[in-house]
Amino acid sequence: MKIFKSLFTVAIAGFVSISAMADKGKKAPQTLKVDTQASTFNWLGKKITGEHNGTINIQNGNLIVDGDKLTGGDFTIDINSIKVLDVKDADYNAKLVGHLKAPDFFDAAKYPTATFKITKALPKGGANYDIAGNLTINGVTQPISFPATVSIDKKGGASASAKFEVDRTKFGSKYASKSFFDAIGDKAIYDNFTVEVKLVAAKIGA
Repeated sequence: MKIFKSLFTVAIAGFVSISAMADKGKKAPQTLKVDTQASTFNWLGKKITGEHNGTINIQNGNLIVDGDKLTGGDFTIDINSIKVLDVKDADYNAKLVGHLKAPDFFDAAKYPTATFKITKALPKGGANYDIAGNLTINGVTQPISFPATVSIDKKGGASASAKFEVDRTKFGSKYASKSFFDAIGDKAIYDNFTVEVKLVAAKIGA
């Protein structure tokens, strides 16, 4: 019996030692800092009589990777940096930008930033992922999901790209929405706007 107990103790000790070595050899998840100059956030909004497009600056963000997999991340955009690219008349451009920053749309004075935080990153094979997370605009948080492509290089950098639609009315922006104003006619602005975002990130301090 004593011999059996001794062998059992040795076996357990060996298993624990091997497990510890395996854990020690495994790299911990890495948090990569988003390069705001290399990253982009584009938007496209449509109405009955046309459309407008532009950009918003990414203020900061992170991508979290575990080995060759994306596991999390977040980013913040600066609403006050919103630009309209398709309107060349300076006065009309400034008027439109001012309206987008007003409470009718994004209320930049009260809510100067919008954020997105990943809650789940599901690999779908190759560079393809299904991303789920919480989007906060105008102080309202809603869950959204969308497909994305992710690239993680051997030097520790990563990039993630996605194109998806956002229903502005879920975040309090009901201006000229036919969902709320039936008689608005051809002055209607569609509820959904399209977002195209690319995040480029690298190791902190790299």
